[in-house]
Formats: sequence, structure tokens, C-alpha cells
Amino acid sequence: MTNYRRYRINGGTYFFTVNLAERQRSLLTERVDSLREAFREVKNAHPFVIDAVVILPEHLHTIWTLPQGDDDFSLRWRQIKSAFSRAIEKDERISNSRLRKQERGVWQRRFWEHAIRDEQDFNRRVDYIHINPVKHGYVKRAADWQFSSFHRYVKLGILSADWAGTGNDSLDLK
Repeated sequence: MTNYRRYRINGGTYFFTVNLAERQRSLLTERVDSLREAFREVKNAHPFVIDAVVILPEHLHTIWTLPQGDDDFSLRWRQIKSAFSRAIEKDERISNSRLRKQERGVWQRRFWEHAIRDEQDFNRRVDYIHINPVKHGYVKRAADWQFSSFHRYVKLGILSADWAGTGNDSLDLK
């Protein structure tokens, strides 16, 4: 079995990408209440701060900050994925490998993480999260996507409601 090396920082801030196994499905937005409940459940048991998030039909991006002395984001993701999977009906395709391990076929097994290095890195990742529904063609403006922390950033006065509207090509999203 592969031993994945993860860069861990106690109390660190991380950017994550998490995908459904079947990328043509829209489970995350169709069952967003179940996903939100899974996040709530895990946050209550294992606190963390969601600094930014966007939920798209088949994947999500988020930035978390863990409590001081804690670097176990893998536990949190395992529990979120499990809680969400338990909350939805069993209608996904399940590979033989997953059947042998008695796994559901809802999520890709792994996730991608990036430890945030500094404020500039954090801000670039937040921008990436908020522009993602526009990038994927779901909406013309970031403000039009309801499953995003963009609205919290507007309410807090960090971003304006017209940020990244139609025709805004100035964002460096690399």
C-alpha cells in the first residue's frame, strides 16, 4: 500500500480539493444539506475553521485552519466523507476493488492538500475558490453561485458584490 507523505503543520492552514468518484454526478450540490451536516458533525467533534469554501456539483475546494497542536486533517476528511456517504442513497457504481474493501463509491479515495505558506498564498487560494464556479461556466459572476463563502466575504466587507463579475480577466489564478 502506498504511504502518502503529507506536509503537516500543527495549527496549520491548508487548501484542499476533494472530488466525487463519478465526476459526471452532481451529488454535492443536489445533497448540499447532507454535506453541510457532515461538516457540522465533524467540526463539533474535531474543531477547525473554514476560511473559504466552494461546493461545485462534483468537487469542492476549501481552506481550513486547524487548532494549535493539531495537524490531523485526514481524520476530518475521512469522517466528512463517511458521514456524507451514510446520508445518501446507495446508487453509485462500485468497483470490484471497493466491493472487496466494503467501501462506497461516492468519493475519490484521496484528496489534494496544499499547506498555505503566507498571506499572499492564502489570498490567491481564496480568490481561486471564489472564482471557481465562473471558471467552470456555472455562472457569469461569483456572486451568482450560492454554494460559496464568497457571500460571507461580501457581508464582512472583504470583497465587493461585483468582484469577479463578467469580463474580469485580471485575476491571477495559477
